[in-house]
Amino acid sequence: MPGYRQLSRNRDFTVLWIGDTVSELGSALSMFVFPLIAYALSGSALTAALVEAAYLGGLCATLLPAGVLADRVDRRRIMLVSSATGCASYSSLAIAGATGHLTLPHLVGVALVAGIATGAFNPAQMSAIRSVVATEDLPTALSQNQARQHVASLLGGPLGGALYAVTRWLPFAVDALTFAVACVTVSRVRTDLGAPRRRREPLRQQLTEGFRFMWARPFFRTLLAWGALANLVTNAIFFVVVLRMVADGVPPAQIGLVSTAAGVGGILGAAMAPSLIHRLPTGRLTVMIGWMCCLPLVPLTVSSSVWTACASTFFLLLLNPVGNAGISSYRMAVTPDHLQGRVGSTSQFVSMSVMPLAPLLGGYLLEHKGGTTAITVLVAASALLAVLLTASRSIRSVPRPSEWVVEDAPVEDPIAA
Repeated sequence: MPGYRQLSRNRDFTVLWIGDTVSELGSALSMFVFPLIAYALSGSALTAALVEAAYLGGLCATLLPAGVLADRVDRRRIMLVSSATGCASYSSLAIAGATGHLTLPHLVGVALVAGIATGAFNPAQMSAIRSVVATEDLPTALSQNQARQHVASLLGGPLGGALYAVTRWLPFAVDALTFAVACVTVSRVRTDLGAPRRRREPLRQQLTEGFRFMWARPFFRTLLAWGALANLVTNAIFFVVVLRMVADGVPPAQIGLVSTAAGVGGILGAAMAPSLIHRLPTGRLTVMIGWMCCLPLVPLTVSSSVWTACASTFFLLLLNPVGNAGISSYRMAVTPDHLQGRVGSTSQFVSMSVMPLAPLLGGYLLEHKGGTTAITVLVAASALLAVLLTASRSIRSVPRPSEWVVEDAPVEDPIAA
């Protein structure tokens, strides 16, 4: 069974992973600091939220066209331009902060540009992984990506707070440095990351081709609906849990333990992921993940304590990396190379598109029904979503990775003249 040791001998993946890990940690610093500085400049919680909204808006708006770009343009060039843009943007904030000229419009503008750069980077990076990693190593590679994200989430807040305590612009200077490191690492990849050359279709057709590829396959069609709704419900639950603790007067340091528990669970889950993905049929594993998005949350319907919230989020995130890595590996394995960028960006776009509605849903239920009822309704909704996966034959029938039908067929369309 492929493992971390075998993948560690893959030089190009290691180079990419190191650069992405450093830049993701830097981004976690900035995302932690953005609302703090925005609130300090404006005194308004709504204005502080606007900065994060600008980042997420730029990210979501860019994903679909970025998928088209990743399937048409050299992926190394896209990653280099995106990383250089992030470096320049965060450098401008660091310089403005050091000279005493940091303003709210500047902060919002950089958040928007950083979101756009991230949206452009992600499909190219996922397509590049498919180019440098063999099919049998995909579960391990994507498990390491999951670990990277959880480590950044775990360390970003504390490290960002420490740097912010020194001086408010220092996290941005560190983030600019991390993007410079990403530029260097991307430039060191030896594998050809050029996109497959194909006949150019109309732009509208290119934008929709990734969605049509997924919608034509029952497994992915079911997952598109489940992933979006599961994100909506789970994030609404977290919003209700945190806001209920705030209303109960729980100290912020204790509330922060919930994020720590989630981060630790995610890291442990990422370590277990390759073994579980290779041993279990992907369909059954997907059904199990659906239920693990529900069952750990049941105790929250009867207890509002911090320790219950910590235990629930720990077990919720424990198998989350397994599901993400397993499903993503299967998607990448069966997707033709010329569609890698668009299929990946479509999946991420649909999954993230409803997330802004999560706090609205959670807030409405909390205000009109109370905390216990709100969580009970949302947990029941997550159970119905798990039933959706369980009832789907197209989900249950997907075999383990050694039996996947991998898309390796040559491209049939003529090369553009």
